[in-house]
Amino acid sequence: MQSKPNQQWRLAKRPVGLITESDFEWHEEAIPDLMQNQVLVRIIYLSLDPAMRGWLMDRKSYIPPVAIGEVMRSITIGEVAESRHADFKPGDIVQGLLGWQSWAVTDGSAVTRLPKAAIPDLKAFPGVLSMVGPTAYFGLLDVGTPKKGETLVVSAAAGAVGSIAGQIGKIKGCRVVGIAGSEEKRRWITETLGFDAAINYKTEAVGEQLRVHCPKGIDIYFDNVGGTILDQVLARINVYGRIVVCGLISQYNATEPVPGPYNFSTILTQRVRVQGFVFPDYLDRVHEAVKDLKKWLAQGKIQYRVHVVEGLEKAPQAVNMLFDGSNQGKLIIQVSEEPSL
Repeated sequence: MQSKPNQQWRLAKRPVGLITESDFEWHEEAIPDLMQNQVLVRIIYLSLDPAMRGWLMDRKSYIPPVAIGEVMRSITIGEVAESRHADFKPGDIVQGLLGWQSWAVTDGSAVTRLPKAAIPDLKAFPGVLSMVGPTAYFGLLDVGTPKKGETLVVSAAAGAVGSIAGQIGKIKGCRVVGIAGSEEKRRWITETLGFDAAINYKTEAVGEQLRVHCPKGIDIYFDNVGGTILDQVLARINVYGRIVVCGLISQYNATEPVPGPYNFSTILTQRVRVQGFVFPDYLDRVHEAVKDLKKWLAQGKIQYRVHVVEGLEKAPQAVNMLFDGSNQGKLIIQVSEEPSL
């Protein structure tokens, strides 16, 4: 039994528009003694992702919605504090879908042990190797099918998934144009990540800049935002172009019906393939992505940055940084201190 209580954020009601703290209830409860085959995990980091907004909506999706009264769902990194499970021992580093809480008791099926020898930086897992990197990897390579010399456009290009997708595009020989929401982000993706060009959608006319930076048209669009930017890309898409629908962040908080793209007819005339995908589609192949991502990290071909917000209590406010663009890279909450590895 731990002397400290488990602190949790539980869903109190379904958000309308932007997420607010009142949509959740702060809850504290005693940590129970472990039963046989159970593990107690001290949460270190929890991941904040745009997909969370969809998980809060009571509608049909690829994953059941978070239930009212349930701990908010989140991918986490943690340390085994106690174990009555043969496959885990105290000190093991694990990742799993354990949610917005400071401690979690699991039967082990919800977590995966991370070999310490493979952890040069613990933040590399939420930043690249857990969900973010494989999402970019399979979205671009399996759905986008890039070819050397093609033009790839990435929206939300300074975000966690977009920044990795663009770098993989460069590795595969594409001309990569990123769309981001600030001058600092525009400079980062070109000067540090090696994108060929970048557009600041808040200060520049995206359609005009796409004509400038994509003189041969657009072959692949890695879409994280939907909305008007998708429409402007459709105006420049090439014959047999591919649109990879990874996210629709521009409309997650919409309170009115969102119109479809006005340039929808281009999908027919240009014979464009539009395909959505989600990370769980590739769970049985994650090892393929991680192998390549680790290699590219070691070679310096992939870079990432992590925006850390300290304190579990800040999670309901911090999650909206994903929607106003104020985060700088992968957004995570630090719940407790990292162990000495």
